[in-house]
Amino acid sequence: MVWKHSPGARRPGRPSACPLCGSSAQPVSEAIGVCLRCIRDRPQEALPLAREAHRRVRQAFGLPASAPHTPGGIRCGLCAWDCTLGEGERGYCGLRTVQNGRLVHLAGTPERGLLHWYRDPLPTNCVADWVCEGHHRRGDHNLAVFYGSCTFNCLFCQNWHFRELSPQQNPLISARELAEVANPRTFCVCFFGGDPSSQMPHALAAGRLLARKGVRVCWETNGMMHPKLLDQAVQLSLETGGCIKFDLKAFDENLHIALTGASNRRTLENFRRAAARIPERPQPPLVVASTLLIPGYVDAEEVYRIAQFIAAIDPDIPYTLLAFAPHFQMTDLPCTSSAQAREAVEAARAAGLTRIRIGNAFLLDLPVLF
Repeated sequence: MVWKHSPGARRPGRPSACPLCGSSAQPVSEAIGVCLRCIRDRPQEALPLAREAHRRVRQAFGLPASAPHTPGGIRCGLCAWDCTLGEGERGYCGLRTVQNGRLVHLAGTPERGLLHWYRDPLPTNCVADWVCEGHHRRGDHNLAVFYGSCTFNCLFCQNWHFRELSPQQNPLISARELAEVANPRTFCVCFFGGDPSSQMPHALAAGRLLARKGVRVCWETNGMMHPKLLDQAVQLSLETGGCIKFDLKAFDENLHIALTGASNRRTLENFRRAAARIPERPQPPLVVASTLLIPGYVDAEEVYRIAQFIAAIDPDIPYTLLAFAPHFQMTDLPCTSSAQAREAVEAARAAGLTRIRIGNAFLLDLPVLF
């Protein structure tokens, strides 16, 4: 199996040693530049190195290095970055700017979506497939909506190609045009990317139109959107039989920043907010969680803390632990091992969760060839 390299990616080689503590006992990705222990125990030294890595990556794709907060600027407010833009500045997601003193949406409105879509035959490789009716709908398909923007900057992103989409260079599609591609075999729609959080007005408009056609509305998201937009997304899923899938990448905020460039505070708040509505429709599951098992970084301790957070809300929330394959800037890491996966499952059970699954199990211990 051959994995496509992304700009600036590094190939696997001899294990790197952490420049802060000198340890190479666990995998250390050159993209982050420091080990898990130092991120947890020495964040004041470790995080500046990780932030510099994020700055370089975003600069390579022409994205703002950080979220602008210009005094006297115009506030966006669509996500947790809460960008405040001065004249000519762009927001973190790259889709908002200020021109002549007015906030301009380059994409992400009901009339202008930066995305591509495809029909994904059911059952599909979805983190909620194992608890979703779509698993039994052979012959039908999921309308997969891949948004070309994001509110995170994950150094391991498997869908990093969204950064190559541009509102200046790629065709934009309205919510109505997107809804019109649904046909009688369209069982469900999933808004992902990138992430729908940066284009929620478009996704919500399309979701409402698709709901009128009897399509189940699902979301796969980092949970960074404004809580009021989340409420609308959850309502659509409740009404149509869909679900909202949260990617909980880490519980430790410092580790989350090192991996994604962003805090996880809004993600955890929104997860709790969405899960509070589970009693309104216990089945099929309304909220599903997933975590990517990144070697050297997302260990059993991290999984335990995430699972403990979930279990305190509802121990029956389905939790998918995803096997990792090297992507984007972190191609110097190995695939998830079977041992790491077993330890993660045991940790999630010990934390009190009752519904746990390993996703992408075919990747476990897979050698990566170049």
